[in-house]
Amino acid sequence: MHIHILGICGTFMGSLALLARALGHTVTGSDANVYPPMSTQLENAGVTIAEGYLVEHLQPAPDLVVVGNAMKRGMDVIEYMLDSGLRYTSGPQFLSEQVLQSRHVIAVAGTHGKTTTTTMLAWILHYAGIDTGFLIGGVPLVATTDEHLQQVFAHSSYLGAEKTADAAEKTGYFVIEADEYDSAFFDKRSKFVHYRPRTAILNNLEFDHADIFADLSAIQTQFHHMIRMIPSSGKIIMPAATISLEETLAKGVWTPVWRTAVTDKESISHNKQNSQDGSDWQAELISADGGQFSVSFVEDNEATGIVAWSMSGIHNVNNALVAIAAAYNVGVDVKTACAALSAFAGIKRRMELIGDINDILVFDDFAHHPTAITTTLDGAKKKLADRRLWAIIEPRSNTMKMGIHQDSLAESVALADHTLWYEPTGLEWGLKDVIDNAKAKHPNMANQQVLSSVDAIIAHIRTQAKAGDAIVIMSNGGFEGIHQRLLTALRNK
Repeated sequence: MHIHILGICGTFMGSLALLARALGHTVTGSDANVYPPMSTQLENAGVTIAEGYLVEHLQPAPDLVVVGNAMKRGMDVIEYMLDSGLRYTSGPQFLSEQVLQSRHVIAVAGTHGKTTTTTMLAWILHYAGIDTGFLIGGVPLVATTDEHLQQVFAHSSYLGAEKTADAAEKTGYFVIEADEYDSAFFDKRSKFVHYRPRTAILNNLEFDHADIFADLSAIQTQFHHMIRMIPSSGKIIMPAATISLEETLAKGVWTPVWRTAVTDKESISHNKQNSQDGSDWQAELISADGGQFSVSFVEDNEATGIVAWSMSGIHNVNNALVAIAAAYNVGVDVKTACAALSAFAGIKRRMELIGDINDILVFDDFAHHPTAITTTLDGAKKKLADRRLWAIIEPRSNTMKMGIHQDSLAESVALADHTLWYEPTGLEWGLKDVIDNAKAKHPNMANQQVLSSVDAIIAHIRTQAKAGDAIVIMSNGGFEGIHQRLLTALRNK
């Protein structure tokens, strides 16, 4: 079957394209924003990508059009598709019908950390010898000599085995990043409603996606739609004392819940049977930056282990803990899971070191929400404690562009020594005004500047950065190619 994907370079749709190829379909696609790493991995996989959304991309007619949620009524290609009576579906619906129906689905949902947690969990299962399928909204980093792991994690999705290899021939597993964003212009339900998980990780829940959700309650409603589908023999795993998630469960829950908590040595309750925070799983920090921590399961004194890895930040320890719990739920012992994460390299665009130019470290990060910005900088500051920390941020997400989080932006970068905000032409609210007002009220925020071009940002860094600095570039898009342009400028400094 010939499948054409509209919006193929999105993180979800690009991963879906690889699965469709693995199922034996001929896959083509088109997109208005073609940039690495997704475009690179699609081209390497033999998927033909066309630039732009042109009617002729649907000529001759494919057998099926998979429509990305960036497509809208009024676009020529959509009107042509509808007028021509072409067969079409949404990405989540295609995935549900073609892949997930026969699997034990482990869904990873939440405002932050979905991509990282999904990758961690898939990594753990493969490390443990379970040939699980997965779909991740990013491209994993692989730093291992294991040829199987190198091959499996070369891309952001993998079909995996439909059945497990044991004598009972149980249903195979599929780990999926479960996004709350809508499915398509003709299906405004959250993507994850299609997935019908048996195991669900609910990592956190904050207000986001203001372009499609009126308030936090609207997002909680969609989360509860998914919760309604989880069987009573399944499992829900979530951080303890998360009010927005507890409110969602209060609407009704029919599935056992495991709660997790990360603590330090001073605050942990050493009597695990009487945990003060009510958590079933606990991680105790051994190093302040989260580079080493212990894990324990309250119900099983033998289920313990230690992770020593290259990641940083308490948010990543939280991500690791729910992943370990989910893996344990499907049969992976804690020591194996901890060993797997000790060999985990992370994923592209999550504090990914992309350059070291004359002892100036440059990182790429996907953070695009104030909470994500804060947690990223917290981990960076602890790991890179001896370096002066620069944050370069593009407020690119739809929610950011609408100015929903503008009041918390200046505070979100408090841990950075210097911050450069990018204010593109056409932003609906005045980023410079917001930052200037914050600086006037709080003198400790004087290290923040707003610049209106990428060229100006690069010029500033080129003259002001010095050996021993660390620069974190944060955006959920291509940021006008700033990453390689900045590296080139620093080389030529």
